[in-house]
Amino acid sequence: MASSNGRGLVHLAAALDQPSAYDALPYVEAARLAERGGLDFVTLDDTLARPGLDALAVLSRVASATGRIGLVPTVTSTHPELFHVQAAVATLDRVSRGRAGWRIDSSATGAEAAARLWDGREDDTETGDLPNGGPRPPHGRPVRVVDATDEPARRTAARYADVALVRAASAAQAAAERDQLHAMAAEFGRRPDELRVLAGLLVDLGDGEHAAAPGHGGGGPRQTAQGPLYRGGPVDLAALIATWHGEGVVDGFHLTPAEPLRDLERLVNGTVALLQHRGLFRTFYPGSTLREHLDLAVPAHPCG
Repeated sequence: MASSNGRGLVHLAAALDQPSAYDALPYVEAARLAERGGLDFVTLDDTLARPGLDALAVLSRVASATGRIGLVPTVTSTHPELFHVQAAVATLDRVSRGRAGWRIDSSATGAEAAARLWDGREDDTETGDLPNGGPRPPHGRPVRVVDATDEPARRTAARYADVALVRAASAAQAAAERDQLHAMAAEFGRRPDELRVLAGLLVDLGDGEHAAAPGHGGGGPRQTAQGPLYRGGPVDLAALIATWHGEGVVDGFHLTPAEPLRDLERLVNGTVALLQHRGLFRTFYPGSTLREHLDLAVPAHPCG
């Protein structure tokens, strides 16, 4: 589907992380809000390093309370655990009917091994039949998301990922990151258009409809220790998204609200509504799976 500027519609995703939440209900409410806005997917980080809920368990609960939005947990693993992680993510994909993804967070070697697990068997092989690999979900495999910030992860993203997340504080930097990922993907024998590149931004929309703070507005976000930060209002954020997308520097954005519920609500009711009005973002989900949201084909099995 094309937007009013002739390019495909912008892809939007949001982080659901809520450090103070110890119950699934706030995540369910946030995911429903994101789904109401038509976002492609939501992410949730793993909490092994701190007290909190398990990302896979939370999103399994969210799956039963939503119907369209993609669900992408970060799952930390080491190589011996990869089969169990793969099986859990595949289960999320099945119960959500094709809406699951996996934000891979492991060593470069582990990530590369994990990325190939779903292709270890024929599609109708059961889990218990073989010890080294897992069953492919109905839609081929869950969508693979990789933070391509450092060089090893960038190579993993270029070779295996469906979605690569980049951190860029300017349109020029985003374009350079996307061009490098596309070039590397081509070197690995992939078509560059098989890889969606999303710019990751921390967004602070606490200023409401006021102009973006100096250094955050038309010139782009400001680089911080936590990554690129946009601080301003929903209108200015919509303008930034429209400009970067219109210039073709990214396929979309992965947005992390500084204040989880407040900023997500302003994102959906303000920024997304403006992008929809301009014909740059969907007003409804035309499909039901995450691959359909991202305009990604179901991968063919390498054995057939």
